[in-house]
Amino acid sequence: QAQLVESGGGLVESGGSLTLSCTGTGFSFGAYDMNWWRQAPGKEREMVANITHDGAFSNYTESVKGRFTISKDDIRRTLTLQMNSLKPEDSGMYYCSYYRRINGQRYWGQGTQVTVSS
Repeated sequence: QAQLVESGGGLVESGGSLTLSCTGTGFSFGAYDMNWWRQAPGKEREMVANITHDGAFSNYTESVKGRFTISKDDIRRTLTLQMNSLKPEDSGMYYCSYYRRINGQRYWGQGTQVTVSS
């Protein structure tokens, strides 16, 4: 059974940094593109970063480019999001996720809360 568990969220001042981690079990971690998403209160969930299954390519939503870095370690089955120069608008619940084409299902972790104070 696929499971994703995020950690590393917390309260940080504007301009600070946080590192989010997500550990995936119960599936072939190295076979999937992996994503980080976030959802602020009253807003839709948005994808903030994606990394290809082999780690060769990544892309980011415009608002986090140059500040966030996504990476994956297939041996440790861990997806990481390094977040620097944080802004209050980065606050929200952050989720790791992957999409399995064979059954058309997207898998989510339980999320980790990030709060950036101004």
